Amino acid sequence: MASQVHRLRRELRAALAARRRLVGTFVKLATVDVVETCAQAGFDFVVVDLEHSTLSEQDAIALVRHADACGLAALVRVPTVDPPVINRLLENGAAGIQLSMLRTRAQADALRDAVRYPPAGRRSVSLANRVASAGADGLAGYLGRDAAEPAVLIGQIETTDTGPLEQILAGLDVCFVGTTDLAVDLGVAVGDLRLRAGVELVRLAAEAAGVAFGGWAASIPAAGALGLDEPGYLVVGSDLQFLADGLRAAAPTREVRP
Repeated sequence: MASQVHRLRRELRAALAARRRLVGTFVKLATVDVVETCAQAGFDFVVVDLEHSTLSEQDAIALVRHADACGLAALVRVPTVDPPVINRLLENGAAGIQLSMLRTRAQADALRDAVRYPPAGRRSVSLANRVASAGADGLAGYLGRDAAEPAVLIGQIETTDTGPLEQILAGLDVCFVGTTDLAVDLGVAVGDLRLRAGVELVRLAAEAAGVAFGGWAASIPAAGALGLDEPGYLVVGSDLQFLADGLRAAAPTREVRP
C-alpha cells in the first residue's frame, strides 16, 4: 500500500494556513486500535508520544504505519533530536516531528537538518522504505515529492526563559505551548491567570515568527481558559487520559471506610 504521507502533510499545512482549528490527541498506548478509533472519531491528527509513555521505537513505527494506512496524519513527539530514529519514523510514514523542550535556535536547526535531505538538510537517503515505495518512482521522483512536502515541524515551548522566541521558532510550521510544563515552570496552578499570560507571550512570538500556534488542553472546552481558543494546532488529552476517565466513570462507587 502506497503511503499517503505527502498528501497528509499538504493538507495539514493548507488547513493551518487557512486558520482552521486542527484537533488531535496524544497516543501513549501501543495498540493500533487507538489510531484507527481516532480516525473514525474525526480527529485531524494524532501525536505518537515517545517522551511521556512506555512506547518503544518499534511501537511508534507500527502506530505511524497504521495511521498512514487509515489516512490519518501521525506526528511523533520526541524528547531530543536523534537523526537515525527520526529518519526511520519518517520512512514509515510520520507526517511530522514535534520536538519537546525547545529552547535554542541550534535545536531547531538540528531538527530541520534531521528531516530534510541535502542541500536543505542532512538527512540520510534510502529508497528501501515505505514512503519511497521501495524505489518504484526512482530517486528524483521521491526526493521531489519530499522537498515539495517535507515533514511538518512542531517546536514545543515549555518555558519563557529562552532566547528570543521568534528567532528560535522561525522556519518551523507550528509553535506548541506545553501548558502543564509552562505552569510548573512559572510555579502557578493551571487555572492561574499568570499561566494564560505566559501562553500569550508564546503566542505573540509565534505570530512574530510567522508560524501557526497551538498547545495542549485536557479537553476542547478547557482550551479557552488557557488562551488556546483561536484556530490552530490543538492537542487534547491523550488516549490514556480518556481511558482512565471512562474507567473511573464506569467503576462502581465504593464506600469509603475510615
